Formats: sequence, C-alpha cells, structure tokens
Amino acid sequence: MIYIMRIRFFALWALMALTIVSCNLASRNTIPATQQYVVMLSMDGWRWDYSDRVPTPNLDYIAQQGVQAEYVKPAFPSKTFPNHYSMATGLYPDNHGIVDNNFYCPDLDLVYRLGDRNSVENGAFYGGEPIWVTAEKQDVTSASFFWVGSEAPVQGIQPTYWKRYDNNFPYTQRIDTVIHWLTLPEEVRPRLITFYYNEPDSQGHRTGPDSPEIDEKVMEMDALVGVLLERLRELEHYHKINLIVTSDHGMTEVSPERYVDISQYTPRDWYERSHGGNPILHVTPKEGMLDSAYTMLKGVENISVWKKSDVPARLNYGANPRIGELVILADSTWSLGWGKPRDTYYTGGAHGWDNAKKDMHTIFYAMGPAFKESYQHGPIEVVDLYPLITRIMGLKPAPVDGKLERVKGMLK
Repeated sequence: MIYIMRIRFFALWALMALTIVSCNLASRNTIPATQQYVVMLSMDGWRWDYSDRVPTPNLDYIAQQGVQAEYVKPAFPSKTFPNHYSMATGLYPDNHGIVDNNFYCPDLDLVYRLGDRNSVENGAFYGGEPIWVTAEKQDVTSASFFWVGSEAPVQGIQPTYWKRYDNNFPYTQRIDTVIHWLTLPEEVRPRLITFYYNEPDSQGHRTGPDSPEIDEKVMEMDALVGVLLERLRELEHYHKINLIVTSDHGMTEVSPERYVDISQYTPRDWYERSHGGNPILHVTPKEGMLDSAYTMLKGVENISVWKKSDVPARLNYGANPRIGELVILADSTWSLGWGKPRDTYYTGGAHGWDNAKKDMHTIFYAMGPAFKESYQHGPIEVVDLYPLITRIMGLKPAPVDGKLERVKGMLK
C-alpha cells in the first residue's frame, strides 16, 4: 500500500512538474499582441517558383522556422503600384484608387505617374487606410522604407519614419536603417516596419524570368535576407519580431514577335485619353466612338477587351472612375501598345496580366512568435496581408477586401 501511494505521489509530482514546465514554455513562447513587432520586406517581382530553381537557404530557413504559402495571388492588374498599395490597405485597386502604375484621375483632374514626385506625394490619390495609418491611429509607431503610399499623407497621416524613394539606395544600407529603427528607445521605436527592394523585378524585365541572370539575382537577394536575419538576431527583442518576406507579382517572358499594335485596328485619334501600359490599357474613346472602338477591338486576336462595366467580376476591377471606359488586356506572354514595338522594350520579362495566370503569382514566407513552425499553408491573396498584420499586432482593422479566414491557419 505504501509502495502504491509513493508511486501515486511521484506520478502526481511528475505531472505537476510537467505542468509547471509547460506553463513556463507557454509563457516564454506566448507574447502579447501589443508587444509583437512586424517587419515586412517586399522583393519586387519574385515569381512563385524562383526559390525552387536555385538555392535560397535563407528563405528555406524562414520556411523551416515558420510558414510558407503555396503562392500569393496578386490583385489585378498585377503591377507594382496597385499591388503594393493593396498589400498596405487590404483593398483591391478598384476600392483604393491606385488602379495602375499610371492613370488619369477625373475626380482630381490630374494624372498619376509612378515616377512623378508630385503624384506619389499627393495624398489625395490614395484611398483606403494603409496599415501604417491604422497603426498610428492606435498609438503604434510605424516606419516605412520606400513602400507605395508611405511618401504621402493618407488621411493626413504618414508613418512616423519614412524615406523618399531612391532606386539606387544600397540594400545593405536599407537593412542598416531598419535595424537602427529597431534599436531606438522603446518609447519611440516602431513596432511596424515595411520596406522594399526593386529586385528581382528589374532584372526580370531586362533578361526575362527564365534567364541565368535572374537565377543569380535571386540568390543575391536571398543572401540579403540572410544579412537581415543575422542583424535581427542581434537584437534583445528578436524573440518578439515577426518577419514577413513577400512580393507583389510574378513575371513572364515577352517578345516583339507577340505584339498587338492597337493603332492598326482603331486610330489613336478616336480616343480622348489612354493610360496604363503593357499588357493593359484602359482607354476612353471620344464622345460617340465608344461602341465603334469596342466593336473593332472585340475582333482582334490575342487581346481581350471589355467595357469597364463588363470586366469579369473575379478581377475586382472596373467600378472605379479612374479606369477608362474600355479595358484592353493582352493574352498571357503577348504585349500591346500604340505603334510598332520597340525591340528593347518588348524583350525580357513583364507582368500585369490576368492574376489567375500562374506566372503572375508570387511568394510569402514568415516566421516569429505569431506563426506556426515548419508549416506549409495554402494560397493567399495580397489583400490578406492587412488583416493578417492587424491580427498579429492586436490592431482594430479598417474595412477591407482581404480575408482573415484565408490566413489565420498560419498563426499559432
């Protein structure tokens, strides 16, 4: 009897000890949302399969320690400015207003151009609520290094720390700045940081997504992720940091031999204005010319044309007044434009096509206290990043198109 009682005593003691250890582990691994950080890096134009073609040990490490999504579906059109602002706001371009890299804005009677400083710094162009505005409204300090929309006051608010875009600013110095922000005194330290690299997109445009040069660029960018990881590990609060590495769209091959000259089918002077750029144009015919232009273009091979009200619902595009009356989209790997193709422009790679096309899909990797470990997640959309970040950081989200249901399975 004494022997049995001793066994029961030791069994109970062992159970209590295990419970205490488990609780200690839980307390170490569970960090309140209000103390967690999010650092999100976008590497422009990283197609979903680049990491499968060449060694990317640092992205592999993030996947092993955290989460990798099967792919990310961009918003349409699958271009840089619409998608980076969709990542920031959780809204489709139809709803946030950055409907292309270049477009006419009738409500302002102004043209938005991605390279124009007056455009990108004019907050009137930007609708929705970017994640840094959500954070700042709720007394969470934010920082942004070259993210679309961060250079303008949106709702009168910008990140506490932000940078004016400089394409040639060295990547290692961008990392230096991010680490500097994270080493500021806690009362002024940003808990949300978004930053941006323009590669491998630029290389993809020059040499195409299937070139040896793009493989080399992908390995170079992965090495920079390794530098970022190493610098983050040196921080005292590293265990509170969630790192997200993602992108805006993929890339596909183009050729001047696969080109549609729109002016061969409808004269340029039929149109009041034309905006966008290969492979999508949204045009506004002059008064009385809409039906004629539509009928002529409807019969052209290797493009699709819609009246803006008839754009397929799955593209979530066509309701915004900043979109032209006709939307013209080249078939995958085809290009379009006005006049003869320029050889140097329609070679290499491009993007902007139907977001259902696999080549337009991109990546998502994440690790940190909020994420499961060694977890393979299904497909997500760029608009899902906003609700994901607000959940991680305990922020009250603005109304968005993104779905928390599509991403919450990757969280602990």
